[in-house]
Amino acid sequence: MEGRIYTTGEFAKKAGVSVRTIRYYDKQGMLKPSHVSQSGYRLYTDGDFARLQKILTLKYLGFSLEEIREISMKDTDQDYVRRSLELQLGLVRKKMENLHLVEQSLMEASRMIERANEVDWKTVLHLIHLIAMEKGLADQYRTGANTSVRIRLHRDFGRNQEGWFAWLYRLLEFKEEMRLLELGAGNGELWKENLHCLPKTGEILLSDISAGMLQDAGKELEKAAEHLPKEARNRLCLDFDGGALKSSGGQQDGRLRFSSGVFDCHQIPQPDAWFHRVTANHVLFYLRDLDQALAEVRRVLRPGGRFICSTYGEAHMREISELAAGFDERISLSEVPLSDVFGLENGERILRKQFSQVELRRYRDELVVTQVQPMIDYILSCHGNQREYIRGRYDEFKEYIQKKLEKNHAFRITKDAGAFCCR
Repeated sequence: MEGRIYTTGEFAKKAGVSVRTIRYYDKQGMLKPSHVSQSGYRLYTDGDFARLQKILTLKYLGFSLEEIREISMKDTDQDYVRRSLELQLGLVRKKMENLHLVEQSLMEASRMIERANEVDWKTVLHLIHLIAMEKGLADQYRTGANTSVRIRLHRDFGRNQEGWFAWLYRLLEFKEEMRLLELGAGNGELWKENLHCLPKTGEILLSDISAGMLQDAGKELEKAAEHLPKEARNRLCLDFDGGALKSSGGQQDGRLRFSSGVFDCHQIPQPDAWFHRVTANHVLFYLRDLDQALAEVRRVLRPGGRFICSTYGEAHMREISELAAGFDERISLSEVPLSDVFGLENGERILRKQFSQVELRRYRDELVVTQVQPMIDYILSCHGNQREYIRGRYDEFKEYIQKKLEKNHAFRITKDAGAFCCR
């Protein structure tokens, strides 16, 4: 035996936690007692305190019980622990950013009420959206894994032969010597998919609030360019510099130039009437001040230019939400319906504040999913509360999905997505 022996009550008191907490970690298999007496008493040693402190530290940092259990199982894998902590650090930083936005919005709402001596319910509603999305957005940007899962589901089981990114690119009508800005470019998937059909000359500026995402975009485009014919490859200039904003000043060198910039789309650092095209793919419903961002888009757009922005409708993927809720009615895959913020139903009204011509183009498609695992992966990738109610019941949940598939032979999922073409 190592040092002194403690009963559960003594161990809990020394650790500064409740007996209930110790019993819970025991039940979860995360902190088993070092010894069990002949009378059935669970006994702990000084060595158990190190394990308990590790659990409490990871819990404080925001790790889920599943993650803590996995880290404990891989206790000797220091690289795994380091990677886990790095991921968590990114999550904490994202939460700090979002909390700062919440603070700003609360202060602004308070000032508005003080000035007008009444409640601005539009501002209050915006605050509700912002606060509710705070946790979900932080989790979603933790890694690119969740996004990849969703893209694969659409690609593997979509019925429209023209993929989403090909369809979106066609709407842009991007031509020779044009300048284009993409807001929220992410990992550059739009351009990776259409690299083979781009014009020979022009300028494409990819923007995002994350330098890391833009660096990833640059790497992905470089990989994709390697598969182009030599002539087409030589026409490309991939000018990515750690997210630093660079511009050619409109000077064409007979090539198609990609560049990148880290900036907030509420304040675009480019002159008036600079771009022939601006696009935002599933981005606008995340913005804290949509009206301000749209005013900036209009400012940097040339006369006769075009703004293409995509979003979802109320019916988008509703069958998946209903499927998850059928397992446990408490499950909600999204804390805030993004279509309520900016969707197919209200998008035209919002956009007409800045643009005289607004036309909705719908992307006609549905998903026919014939496999269990992609459905499970998609549900788990969402930023709602589903993990809370599936945790510890994974096998039961998988069996539930399997039975539903066997009964219906396939999951038919509504896709309600499209884009607004604005002038």
